[in-house]
Amino acid sequence: MKQQTLKDSFSLSGKGLHTGAQIDATFCPAPENHGYKIQRIDLDGQPIIDAVADNVIATNRGTVIGKGDVVVSTIEHAMAALYAAGIDNCLIKVNAPELPILDGSSKLYVEEINRVGIEEQKEDKDYYIVKHKIEVADETTGSKIIILPDDEFSVEVKVNFESPVLSNQYASMEHIEEFASEIASSRTFVFVREIEPLVTAGLIKGGDLDNAIVIYDSELPQERLDHIADMMNSPHREVESFGYINTRPLSHENEPARHKVIDLIGDIALIGRPLKGKVIATKPGHTINSVMSKKIRSNIKRQEVQAPVYDPNVEPIMDNNRIRELLPHRYPFLLVDKIIDKSDNFIVGVKNVTTNEPFFQGHFPQEPVMPGVLLVEAMAQTGGLLVLSVVDEPERYSTYFMKIDNVKFRQKVVPGDTLLFHVSFMTPLRRGMAVMKGLAFVGEKIVCECEFMAQIIKNK
Repeated sequence: MKQQTLKDSFSLSGKGLHTGAQIDATFCPAPENHGYKIQRIDLDGQPIIDAVADNVIATNRGTVIGKGDVVVSTIEHAMAALYAAGIDNCLIKVNAPELPILDGSSKLYVEEINRVGIEEQKEDKDYYIVKHKIEVADETTGSKIIILPDDEFSVEVKVNFESPVLSNQYASMEHIEEFASEIASSRTFVFVREIEPLVTAGLIKGGDLDNAIVIYDSELPQERLDHIADMMNSPHREVESFGYINTRPLSHENEPARHKVIDLIGDIALIGRPLKGKVIATKPGHTINSVMSKKIRSNIKRQEVQAPVYDPNVEPIMDNNRIRELLPHRYPFLLVDKIIDKSDNFIVGVKNVTTNEPFFQGHFPQEPVMPGVLLVEAMAQTGGLLVLSVVDEPERYSTYFMKIDNVKFRQKVVPGDTLLFHVSFMTPLRRGMAVMKGLAFVGEKIVCECEFMAQIIKNK
């Protein structure tokens, strides 16, 4: 899968939920590896904030990112729409400290993305693949999020409120393609009993019956309801029974739970990578969502490149026989057993290290350790297969080392280890010269890394 961006820019205008101000937001195409960024064009210097979990500074009635004195709030509905559309790179220009609330859902963002279209880019998507259970919980609120390994991204949400109108609800999204039709139109919601303190705190100056589901579940005198309506600059209404008091009916019976799916996806988008895993959330909210996103971001920073996924049961892209057709190396110097993944920009090779390797006789007899220089050589051979894959008649070419830089050895490799080599182009192949980055993994740990230059030459 390749990275994606918008084919063209689009703009949306509307009230800010918190400020009540009229806001304009423009969504622009962005280059590869740009990610999501938000630019405050109303401030001096037009500062830009990375829309990542590290920059989340508040989660009260929405997700707020900030850097220094520059903040942008209520970003989750837009982030969810971009993420669900498979867009990796986008610059959002906004002239206020928040994005417009619109109708309280992701619907208008989705419609505009579909209108302008999506453009595929040259770089590969960089997934965060969940390989083990990840869990965060808040014992005080009972909120919990669990992410389990899965081949796709999916979400299940369970909500529970102490309310006769909205008690237990469940919503799920099994495939990301369902977002536009089943999830995006679900609006945010608020209880009438919450409105007065929220208005007093200055948090929902732009809230109304058109951009939120309003739930009446606690009996209040008509005078109090009229006072709340005055605070919101809304007409007085007589409410005779508990329920939803909007003029527009619910899009789905479980619309509040579906909106929680929007919020969760929007906050998960802030890990900065598309995720492969099954997300199960109980009583989620922006606070617990951000805790999970920050936990994953922390894992990414500890090891920016994840170890490749290796399933020995899957047929290799290149077996040893095919490798021998392409590489001139033979025993005891052929150090790649098979290729399990490949694109135009990277390749993944496997080397099973056994006690019968000839170099263990002298390195070292009492404590066998694979020589570091052979780890580099194995990555170079894997890189050679990547380079040969882009030329016609690869059997007629060979690759040769030109330079090695920034070699690091992090952990010893011993008999019984399975080495995974991830080698990628650092620059495009030009005039037969390739600059590549190699990483060697045992399990989830990087054992060696290096950068090297190789030249491809036609055999005589």
